Amino acid sequence: MEYRSLGRTGWNVSAISFGAWAIGADWGSVDEDTAMETLHKAVDLGINFFDTADVYGDGRSERLIARLKKERPGEEIVVATKAGRRLNPHTAAGYNRENLTAFIERSLRNLETDSLDIVQLHCPPTDVYYTPELFAALDDLMAQGKIKHYGVSVEKVEEALKAIAYPNVKTVQIIFNMFRLRPSELFFREAQAKNVGILARVPLASGLLTGKFGQDSQFAANDHRHYNRHGEAFDVGETFSGVDYATGLQAVNEIEALKPAGMTMAQFALRWILMFEAVTCAIPGAKRPSQVQDNAAAADFPPLSPETMSAIQAIYDRLVRPQVHQRW
Repeated sequence: MEYRSLGRTGWNVSAISFGAWAIGADWGSVDEDTAMETLHKAVDLGINFFDTADVYGDGRSERLIARLKKERPGEEIVVATKAGRRLNPHTAAGYNRENLTAFIERSLRNLETDSLDIVQLHCPPTDVYYTPELFAALDDLMAQGKIKHYGVSVEKVEEALKAIAYPNVKTVQIIFNMFRLRPSELFFREAQAKNVGILARVPLASGLLTGKFGQDSQFAANDHRHYNRHGEAFDVGETFSGVDYATGLQAVNEIEALKPAGMTMAQFALRWILMFEAVTCAIPGAKRPSQVQDNAAAADFPPLSPETMSAIQAIYDRLVRPQVHQRW
């Protein structure tokens, strides 16, 4: 496993980390025994950074990670959770000191700890990034010791750029994958200049970049790839990175022809992300041990060739860019 510096936090984290949405909810059912086997497998493979949120299974994901930490004493396990999506309605006005403090208190209980490693605002409305008093509240929570560091999870590059104007934002989680290249243009450069850690979320475009889906693939009713195809439940960019399913399949078919021998498509997509030195880690999800093993191995492959990188860019420019580039 490769390790990279997580901005100014002082931690070195695994370049392939673990996104815990899938073991919480919204990706079909995962029983607790399988979820724990998957988490333990991640630690066995050298993964030491786990990303979760208070709404993943209404706290289930956080509680599973708390159990993991108890069962793996002595291991360095860094946990980033997220807060804000418990708001209903999910409005900018709801992002205030009182609500944020309550969410953090709940996560402290779920994770069975006195201080959260990292708290990230969970894709709040854009107006929140123009509310300095909220970031002052986070500063106070850090001073009180309830959180060690804080960051943001964003939908848009605009939000990421605004967030890093606040001096104590240490990490930014943003969708970055073969179907979402815009962050690499301006944002990566600005984040590097401020030594901000970048967490590449949705790295496999909701599984589309694994190459395992086809026109006839079916998803469970409780899987967001079934119920959020057009943004019915939350931002459409969270599902298949906002790319039309048929277009995505065509792009994957063309990208697969570029895949180096010995790699799976998922490993190819993850290794591509690690080619960008501004990225601290990719955080793919996994629902079973075999998936996390496949993901973790991506860090062991040699760099991709400049020709391969250019060919992927060309596929993006032709098929994907018109649908997503300026939208997020």
